[in-house]
Amino acid sequence: MRKKCLVGIVALTLTFLAGCSAGGAATAQTAAETTAMETTAAQTTAAQSAAVDQTAPQASETAAAQAKSAASAATGTGAGETTAAGTGAASAGQDAAAAAGGLADESKAGADQVAGDAYITRVLALKGPTAMGMVKLMEDSDSGSLPQGTRVDISVVAAVDEVTATLVKGDADVAALPANLASVLYNNTKGQVKVLAVNTLGVLYIVENGDRIHSVADLKGKTIVTAGKGATPEYALNYILESNGLKVGQDVTLEFKSEHAECVAVLAATENAIAMLPQPFVTTAMLKDDKLRVALDLNEEWDKVSPDSALLTGVLVGRTEYIENEPEALGAFMEAYGQSVAYVSDDVVGAAALIGKYDIVPEAVAKIALPACNIVDITGEDMKQKLGGYLEVLYAQKPEAVGGQLPDDAFYFID
Repeated sequence: MRKKCLVGIVALTLTFLAGCSAGGAATAQTAAETTAMETTAAQTTAAQSAAVDQTAPQASETAAAQAKSAASAATGTGAGETTAAGTGAASAGQDAAAAAGGLADESKAGADQVAGDAYITRVLALKGPTAMGMVKLMEDSDSGSLPQGTRVDISVVAAVDEVTATLVKGDADVAALPANLASVLYNNTKGQVKVLAVNTLGVLYIVENGDRIHSVADLKGKTIVTAGKGATPEYALNYILESNGLKVGQDVTLEFKSEHAECVAVLAATENAIAMLPQPFVTTAMLKDDKLRVALDLNEEWDKVSPDSALLTGVLVGRTEYIENEPEALGAFMEAYGQSVAYVSDDVVGAAALIGKYDIVPEAVAKIALPACNIVDITGEDMKQKLGGYLEVLYAQKPEAVGGQLPDDAFYFID
């Protein structure tokens, strides 16, 4: 069992409010990509389950194209920076169509990328925390300093629909995905992917303009401004509130906005306002306004009511065929990945330099962000327990959030 590594979730010091300079706008784009994974991964999975049944016979390239088209339609214009993960869930059902034809081509795709004596593990990561955890692995691969027998090819992309489409076509072996989207993909492809590790814990916080909230009980009678209606952040908050005896709509009011920037604007303009925000928007808002404070860490509040599970954001998944046919390559990759996460945790300055080098976020931003990151490497039975409990909570509130049913034990890769 590789040891777990914890570095706290990305607190990017980004500028995204009105009046940003061109440089600030570019940084805000990075914030959007970083935050996308944890915000709305369950948003449109119900519609996609039906789409799977209708498109399953199609060829892999056609299915992938349809996935991207469906993702664009699902994103709309009001979702802003919070919808890339929702887009991924939206495309997961369409991508599953590729499992009928595209995954049949995996053996050929795999054979094409074997070089020398070692299989090259092809990896996709979203631009943000999951990619940050891989930077030492990326550097060692580029410099040729990986151990003999360990070969990887890592690509960092901005859109989660690109990750799912590439994975189900068999053009990638391992991918970082939102936790619940992994379950959706497993169900929709009938078990053609498995979860390898939890790589990112929760990122949600209750922030207030004041000093009134010191426990979940203090939220009684209050209004919480948030984004992500009908998605995993809402389900997580509902679970925590209900576990503390508070009923949404009766004891607590949720006021939904289309994007996190609107929530930050309400916080800044309204005394005693309360919002649920993910990082990096928490840090961004607090840097703009010193009256704001983190009132509650929802990771801690989740642990209080469900100590055997965890509030999660992202996981690593692998294609089942790759896992079964390339055990040595998988083992080498997972060992190297664990070491990379440990490096990011232990050497903030060195990791920040690599993060800047690979254009994930600027080095200066990474130096501030990394000490507060929740990048982890949780595997085996511990992974199964934490992830399984999290998915059970989502399923109880909206089955479509996990693909219509809880994944069976085969979903979890236990080495």
